[in-house]
Amino acid sequence: MAKRSAQILKIHPVDPEPRLIRQAAQQLMAGDVIVYPTDSTYALACHIGDKAALEKIRRIRQLADKHNFTLMCRDLSELATYARVSNTAYRLLKAFTPGPYTFLLSATAEVPRRLMHPKRKTIGLRVPDHPVTQALLEAVGEPFMSTSLILPGDDLPLSEVFEIEEQLGNQVDLIIESGACGVEPTTVVDLVDGVPDIVRVGLGDPSPFEA
Repeated sequence: MAKRSAQILKIHPVDPEPRLIRQAAQQLMAGDVIVYPTDSTYALACHIGDKAALEKIRRIRQLADKHNFTLMCRDLSELATYARVSNTAYRLLKAFTPGPYTFLLSATAEVPRRLMHPKRKTIGLRVPDHPVTQALLEAVGEPFMSTSLILPGDDLPLSEVFEIEEQLGNQVDLIIESGACGVEPTTVVDLVDGVPDIVRVGLGDPSPFEA
């Protein structure tokens, strides 16, 4: 029996409908793998505690064990639960969130080990500047796991829902359609030692973090 195609949920990109956001949040919390829009690209997400959903995402993206997953957070108040943040790092985070940056930090014991870098014990943390993502985080009530929607062999993320449905319709459970997203992923900044180290240059301006 063929797997059912992913459900498509059209949500307004600026004024997201609460009923539809609640539906998406319920599916995320129930173990579904979803595609959703961010302020940089479309991304894949699952519940922070769902091992099976995480493994599905690993298979979709063919990710190695050393991949740094990202926790999407509503604001900096959630961040301290999941990462150890120095005063210097906190000032930088406060200045550049929300926005298209992912910050690598040392994970706390609250982060499931399968989400951490196996050797460095780091986690990516991000506060997105997108109404749909923020509404979804509010409805879920805690951070969720996320990774950019860049398929194996591709250099750029999928940006149009018809492409996402065509390529992933039988591998994910829900696709939130909120118009076209960009194709430039976040700028990644390592703040583990408190001194910014740019790991990847993306949408966010890297110049404030350069020596």
